[in-house]
Amino acid sequence: MFCAPLWAQNEMEGVRIWPSPTNTRVVFDLAEAPEYSYFTLRNPTRLVIDLANTRQQLDLNQIQNDSDLISRLRYSTPKDKQSVRIVLELNQAADTQIFSLPPTAPYGDRLVIDLGQHDQSPPQIVKQQAQATNRDIIVAVDAGHGGEDPGSIGRAGSYEKNVVLSIAKMLAKRIDDTPGMKSVLIRTGDYYVDLNRRTELARRSKADLLVSVHADAYTTPQPSGASVWVLSMRRANSELGRWLENTEKHSQLLGGAAEVIQDTSSERYLTQALLDMSMDHSLSTSYELSRDILKEMGQITKLHKKTPQAASLAVLTSPDIPSILVETGFISNPREEKNLNWATFRQNMADAIFGGIQKHFKRRPPDGTLWAKLKRENRTHKVSRGESLSLLAQRYNVPVSRIKAANNLESDMVRIGQVLTIPN
Repeated sequence: MFCAPLWAQNEMEGVRIWPSPTNTRVVFDLAEAPEYSYFTLRNPTRLVIDLANTRQQLDLNQIQNDSDLISRLRYSTPKDKQSVRIVLELNQAADTQIFSLPPTAPYGDRLVIDLGQHDQSPPQIVKQQAQATNRDIIVAVDAGHGGEDPGSIGRAGSYEKNVVLSIAKMLAKRIDDTPGMKSVLIRTGDYYVDLNRRTELARRSKADLLVSVHADAYTTPQPSGASVWVLSMRRANSELGRWLENTEKHSQLLGGAAEVIQDTSSERYLTQALLDMSMDHSLSTSYELSRDILKEMGQITKLHKKTPQAASLAVLTSPDIPSILVETGFISNPREEKNLNWATFRQNMADAIFGGIQKHFKRRPPDGTLWAKLKRENRTHKVSRGESLSLLAQRYNVPVSRIKAANNLESDMVRIGQVLTIPN
């Protein structure tokens, strides 16, 4: 094996491979900004990368590779004595995007290779179907950050991306265990999903709601408490909101695609697009839902703010899907970092978020859903003094057992002021 002379200036410090369901990201950690070129070969399919003025000191055989797309990572004969040539042997043709990223904590200089599944099939025209009736309420659950982007890092070394993925999976299970509801996990493992693609995936799933789960952070350890964020059509309405907006840009630098780095007009484009959108329904629904979730979270943890907060965050910008961002606590606060690493607390947080979602959709179920049908069919009755289940069953000509089942009652006891669902 050929080794470049030690007087080559740059050095590969590590290689990380991040597979996802649709693409694989390979990240080369370098001591300095890379000088690179690349080309592809076929039969078999290979991607060849030349790093100029770089030492070859890293054992590529020790790199963990869980990607179905990459079969092997190896060195080849470099084009000159000061270069390193790396070959990615691929199992199939892939759409390739390569770009460098500047140092952004916790990483230094990087060369990023995005390999996407190569779709050779012609586009299909999908005939619009009539809206299904009695369908499930679909909730897209988005675990923030992932892969190259760890999110905020606690003082004990906890990564936000890991904590929120656990909560998101717990929330998705609660949703899937509820008749008439279905979850869609935007991120199912440790990989990055572009911020705009998160809303695109929710839309493809015909989601009625997008919930993005995060763990907050700040420059000092004192701030604490959970919060819920909705989209602001203007700049953030608080210092913390401005901090979140800057954090989102940081995430794009860590995990986003090359366009984020190269297109400096992207923020102006987003702002103009937002101004052109009609989002009244989504915004009002998001705000109302946020209040329900805050009430539930307030029963299990401290709230940083008792009312929904607003910031201009990309994951909230879908004009047709109510979208909220839930901050489950401050990972920068030592006590809350400990809580977020406690499985029981994460489950309680998932239950609280679910409780708010359930409360909202019981009150305002989307058209065409099973819950909307049940609401039309069912009546409610507020229990008054002297009333009992047997009396109500006789009045509405409904068996006691059906009233108990509709209200999840384990006994025949009812209390004054209790609102009961009376099935037809």
